[in-house]
Amino acid sequence: MSDLLALDLAGSAFERGRGQGVARDRAEQVRAATVGRVATARAEGLIDADARDYLAAQYAFHEAVDPDGLAEMVGIAAGFELDPQEMFAHLHLGTLRDLKGGGRLEDGCSSWAVGQGPDGPLVVKNRDFFGTHLGIQTVARHEGPDVATGAMLCLGSLGSPGAYSSGINARGFALADTQVAVRTHRVGWLRYFLMGRLLARCATVAQALDLIRAHPHAGGGTLVMADASGATAAVELGAAGPQVTQGPVVWRTNHYVSPALGADTLLPQGDVIAGNSGRRFAHLAATLPGQDWDGAAAQRLMATHDPAPICQHGADDGTMTIASAVYSCAAPGLLVCPQNPCSGDWRHHPLTG
Repeated sequence: MSDLLALDLAGSAFERGRGQGVARDRAEQVRAATVGRVATARAEGLIDADARDYLAAQYAFHEAVDPDGLAEMVGIAAGFELDPQEMFAHLHLGTLRDLKGGGRLEDGCSSWAVGQGPDGPLVVKNRDFFGTHLGIQTVARHEGPDVATGAMLCLGSLGSPGAYSSGINARGFALADTQVAVRTHRVGWLRYFLMGRLLARCATVAQALDLIRAHPHAGGGTLVMADASGATAAVELGAAGPQVTQGPVVWRTNHYVSPALGADTLLPQGDVIAGNSGRRFAHLAATLPGQDWDGAAAQRLMATHDPAPICQHGADDGTMTIASAVYSCAAPGLLVCPQNPCSGDWRHHPLTG
């Protein structure tokens, strides 16, 4: 059984970040999963002068548009006695690899959202990763002066910003991401910071889309989201501008599908996640529309192995589903399985009470 740490974090963004340090017994694993990966990337030549210039421009951008997100990251670094600049580089490793022509998709995921059903609007995600975050996954409740929506509950990892995967706030707005390797990046919002600000500031999908459209994006990745009214959206966060799909049900895997961004997707040769992204997308497209989805049905879908590996076991390259999440917008909370969802090890985490 995989550990899933439950954290209750309150105070300023910096204080909530530093509060992760309560899990100091996991400090070495956090170091390996964050700055340790940066050290490896530097040894491989990934962080050269161009990369350093890009990271400096990105830091300046986030200082201007998201000081709270940076404060949280600096707090996390303080909590684990790590270099905050190295932590910032860690969050950009996928982007830096893309800028060098692409590499393995260690972070994959399948996500979808539905606007109505027996349990109301849902946001659902399988979190696919290379395994370095097993043992440091968290379900964290955040409350503080920058969280205008009251409180938020996030599935993430020690050493990373709160919404480093998915989350929901007290207003019933929920979101989840997927990774997409792309050919084009620019200076702009990094998804891992953007997600936290959306949960902290937005009560509805409409408000989230306004915030997303207000600034440029670094490029790469998607979001799916829903709110308590039943609105849903899928957003491809391209450097050329976000592409938005809305409807009763939306879904994304690990490639872009919009006409404007489809050709921007990088599909690394021999990469398992990239190789099965199309199959997973097609299975969701064939399965999701026209059905009434409740939490139990969502759990069953995310445990699917055939005809597409929605639930991945790492047989080929070690990439596996390390958690599965079902967020309820009607009664804000989370059903989470901290390992492969086919295990049946589901737990309920309400946002309040």
